[in-house]
Amino acid sequence: MGTKNCPETPRQKMINMMYLVLIALLALNVAAEVLESFRIVDASLIQTLNNVSRKNEQIYSSFDAAYILNPTKVKEWKDKADQVRKKTGDLTINIKELKEELVMRSGGIPLKTADSDYIFSPELPFITTSKGDTIVIRREDDLNVPSEIMITQKKAEDLKKSINEYRDFLISNLDEGSALRESIIKQLDTSDPPVSLKEGGVKKTWEILHFENKPLIAVLTLLSKMQIDIQNAETNIISTLFSQIDAASFKFNRLGARILAKSTYVLEGDQFEAEIFLAAEDTTQQPEIFVGNTKLSMRDGMGIYKATATKAGTFKWDGLIKYKNPEGNYVSYPFKGEYQVGKPTATISPTKMNVLYLGIANPISVSAPGVASETLEVTFSNGRIEKSGSDYFVYPAKVDGLGKNTTITVNAKMNGETRLMGSMPFRVKEVPPPLATIGGLNGGTIRKEDFLAEDGVFAELKDFDFDLKFKVTQFDVNLTGAGGYVRLYKSISNKFTTEQKDQFNRITTGSLVYIDNIMAKGDDGQPARPLAPISFKIR
Repeated sequence: MGTKNCPETPRQKMINMMYLVLIALLALNVAAEVLESFRIVDASLIQTLNNVSRKNEQIYSSFDAAYILNPTKVKEWKDKADQVRKKTGDLTINIKELKEELVMRSGGIPLKTADSDYIFSPELPFITTSKGDTIVIRREDDLNVPSEIMITQKKAEDLKKSINEYRDFLISNLDEGSALRESIIKQLDTSDPPVSLKEGGVKKTWEILHFENKPLIAVLTLLSKMQIDIQNAETNIISTLFSQIDAASFKFNRLGARILAKSTYVLEGDQFEAEIFLAAEDTTQQPEIFVGNTKLSMRDGMGIYKATATKAGTFKWDGLIKYKNPEGNYVSYPFKGEYQVGKPTATISPTKMNVLYLGIANPISVSAPGVASETLEVTFSNGRIEKSGSDYFVYPAKVDGLGKNTTITVNAKMNGETRLMGSMPFRVKEVPPPLATIGGLNGGTIRKEDFLAEDGVFAELKDFDFDLKFKVTQFDVNLTGAGGYVRLYKSISNKFTTEQKDQFNRITTGSLVYIDNIMAKGDDGQPARPLAPISFKIR
């Protein structure tokens, strides 16, 4: 997987831009508004970090599932992924412990040891340790402790060394010159900045640039950004490793006869056709394939067998593949097959679309010409299927984007026997995420009067055939005011709060309204999902 498959989201771009602006403001004055802005950015970074962590855990779960199905094929790549998981975990825990030390040395209050009369307010800045404990930050503007720990005690130098070792380990799993390799080198770059003539030509190190004379909250925000960079690099690497599982499956260690039939069930008057080939083809020589005493014609290394179906029934056939080994001797590989001939055939068709969706009832029509519907047995390989009148409703259990593990099979009971009527693979997808809208708009420029007339944020599922509704359960409003300071106002419903509406009345032409941390829950029974942020410019 290249870097183009893991693009930087608009939310991440905005967070990076806000961080650069705040660093610039520090050179002027460590004002309360600047510290508040750093808190907002750090909170957004932590939320993004949690999302990346959940994504990585899903990939590791996919490794575990694939390993259970085929340990031999998956082991090499799973072992490498486990190494990445351990080294990433060690580095991120190291950064968390570094945050904890910085906060505690600056007078932080651990809630588990606080006095019984201490009242904790969620509005207070805090960090969560690697053990899940909460520490309240007391001195966000502390300039001494970060410099002492990171520069004087050389903790920044140790951190730089750990990042370099982690980066070198990751790129050791990638080919020289690959786009992903270059991206990770740039993403985890710890080189010293170039000398700036505007700053007197004084050479600065990476450590001094990031940690000397910076307030505590700025250092914590920077460390959060480093955690995201590390875990984004982890995502790219383990995704690449997972993609290699199938890429490596082309290797073989034995020869065997294979039959690839276009269909094992044909109608009277049609032809049965199958391709017979030797698994693990050698392009320098062709095998000889016989069915009975008849030598088959070859096409792309495969023998083509055809038989005309003249009557209903089950027909068996067999043959030999003769192949010359490296010693020059012919080795025979026998094979057997069978096909069915019959008049009936099953028809399986989705009533709305050619895919199934997770978490909702998917209507399916099933029929078999010449067979009574009461005799049909319909099974589903990925979840459950329920009959409703003459139709069926399918409830998939898990996502199957390629349709490799999701099949609807139809059998019929005829003359005391169960006969296969047909089967069809389906893809299973998640319901697409809705778009967050205000007044039907997903962002852009809006008149202040039109904006004030709206009641809240809504979730719209566009171009989706099922009647599925989503409702926004929370969102944050970020308003950019004078001086570039950003204020955050929360809502725990889909409606604007009184405080938010009061702030909207004060905004002026050219103001930016940025809405993020949007969560919406659908009536498909799935957990609430995050929606992409939206922004409006007031005119």
